[in-house]
Order: sequence, then C-alpha cells, then structure tokens
Amino acid sequence: MRKLELRHIHAFVCVAKHLHFSRAAEELDIAAPSLTKLIQEAERLLGVRLFHRTKRSVALSAAGSAYLAEAISALGHLARGEERAILAERGELGRIEIGYVASAAYAGVLQRAVSGFRARYASVDVSIREVPMDGAAGMLRDGLLDAAYVRPPMPLVEGIQSSTVHRDTFVLALPENSALAGSPTVKPAHLHDQCFVLPEQESGTFEVARRGRFSPRLGPRPGTLAAVLACVSLGGNVAVVPHTLAGCITLPGVVYRNIAGKPIASEIALAFRKFERAPAVRAFLEFARSG
Repeated sequence: MRKLELRHIHAFVCVAKHLHFSRAAEELDIAAPSLTKLIQEAERLLGVRLFHRTKRSVALSAAGSAYLAEAISALGHLARGEERAILAERGELGRIEIGYVASAAYAGVLQRAVSGFRARYASVDVSIREVPMDGAAGMLRDGLLDAAYVRPPMPLVEGIQSSTVHRDTFVLALPENSALAGSPTVKPAHLHDQCFVLPEQESGTFEVARRGRFSPRLGPRPGTLAAVLACVSLGGNVAVVPHTLAGCITLPGVVYRNIAGKPIASEIALAFRKFERAPAVRAFLEFARSG
C-alpha cells in the first residue's frame, strides 16, 4: 500500500502557509499543476480533504487544520535529526568515557583537556572517572573507556596505543623526621637501607635503586598516590612520586626532597584505541594531544 511521502508533506505545509497554490509552487520551485497533483495525492492517500478550494480562494479544512500541526512538528523533528546527524559526524555530539590516574588530575592535564573540550564541544557528554592504571588498557579494549590518562611505561594490549601529553620528574617523599629530610637533595645511594612504598607507576623507584646501585627493599603497594603518601606519613617508609604532588598534596608528617643527579622523567600519557571510529572521541583525542 502506497504511503504519504515527505514531498507530499512539504507541499501541504507550503500551501497551508500561503493559502495560494501559485505562490506555494513558486517557493517550492515546481510547476503549479505538479503542486496540485501532490496535494490531490496526499488527500487520496490520507482519505481526507485538506483544503477547501474555489477559483478565488484556498482554505484549510478541519482535517487540514488538524493535520497541519502534526506535519509541522514532524518536519521540525526531521530537521533537528538532520542537524544532530551532521553534528555527530563532525564529532560535536556524542558521549565520551574518560579514565584517569590521580596524578593526571594533580598535574592539571586532565582538567585542561576536559574543560577546554567541553567549552568547544558543548553538546558532547564527557564523563570522567578514576581507574586503576593496570586495568585501563583492558577497559579501552573492551569499550568501557574511550580514553585514559596513565603513567608510562605500562603494558598496552593489542589495538591500544598512547601519546605523551605531560612531562614531569620524580621526587622523593619521606617522613619529616627522617635523617634524610635535613638536606634539600637526596643522593640515590643514601636510600639503600630505606623501605619503599610502591605507587602504581613503580619505574621511578627502580631507577633510583639502579642509580644508587642497590636492590630496593619493597614495602606496601597501597594503590593511589594519596594512599602512598599516607603510608609515608605513618613513618618508616619513603616513596618516589611525581613532582606535581609536592605542589598540591600536603600531608602531616610528609616532606618532599629532590633526587640528586639527572632528573628522572615522569610522564603522563593519553591511551586510546588505534582505530577509533567515533567522531566525538576522535575530536577529543585530537584536542587533548594538541594542548
């Protein structure tokens, strides 16, 4: 059974707007007889008379008046749908799930990227959540995250890659009553008898031990950097942590000291799927990496 088509609805709304077939035909850029035929087809398919027509006037029928409001609404929905489809194709509409390790927030790199992106792409819903670093790559692979701020080096599963977005250095967090706290800089060799609390990114700890030529005595692995510092504050442990913590986390009983020698690099990277298809996610990745 043949149904009403979009061209019939456009023709009807245009005639209802002008109540004049010639002017409506001119706006639609079609011949007046073709417009008449479209209206007649619409009436036949609907089974109602849409207009009362004489040689001198055109007026909406009761059925036409009732149908007009719904037709205008339908065309409005279609126009909005078209707009949203275009926005989505340009990456200006959608939803993004972003995971992060706490140090990305401490460094401000997370806030700069997300806030800036939200300001530019107001119609994209950006959700953030702290995630354990060792689970971030798997969450990206499984579609639970679209991007993740992590601290390299870390193993990446197949199909996931990362790009450095922030560069930092490692410092030493130690109890304020430690004998080592009396100097602004601590030599790696002087840490040979210390017990190290391990953060999620442990590369800094092992680099300090390598430079000091000792095997580190490893203590607890509490997880988050805040938990690492809490362990240090209780005394008896030290930790190698990103320098950004020194500027934003002050815990009773904890002091920060520089590590002597060449600075030990500490980076924050943005991990993502290599072959991302979602335009909104691609737009975020481009924005975050360009900042």
